[in-house]
Amino acid sequence: MQYKTETRGSLSYNTKVNNNNNMGVFPSETLVKIESMASESAVVIFSVSTCCMCHAVKRLFRGMGVSPAVHELDLHPNGVEIHRTLLRLLGGGGGASSPVGLPVVFIGGKMVGAMERVMASHINGSLVPLLKDAGALWL
Repeated sequence: MQYKTETRGSLSYNTKVNNNNNMGVFPSETLVKIESMASESAVVIFSVSTCCMCHAVKRLFRGMGVSPAVHELDLHPNGVEIHRTLLRLLGGGGGASSPVGLPVVFIGGKMVGAMERVMASHINGSLVPLLKDAGALWL
């Protein structure tokens, strides 16, 4: 298996060399992979190891006593494909605080969204009930 490094903005990813480049559509195998990864734990965070917003979301959940499954896409062999698909699922972009759309959070296998949605849910009080329903919090 061959790998190459792909740069997106200031981020570098290790990717598998793939001659079938279907950029215009959702690769179904990538969607299946994301669904599988998102359902492996009550809280799943797709992140980049050097992103400060990703770090803040991970600290938020850990500070609440939640142990999220974290997938660092810059270290994942299929990170670029997963990242592109997540961006499309989010509607094409990340928003003001995270120009690359990460982190992306799933709770109970359902996409909550990027940093803005997670923080808005935390501030308005709807995050804790989501975490309790997913079995991530017991208090």
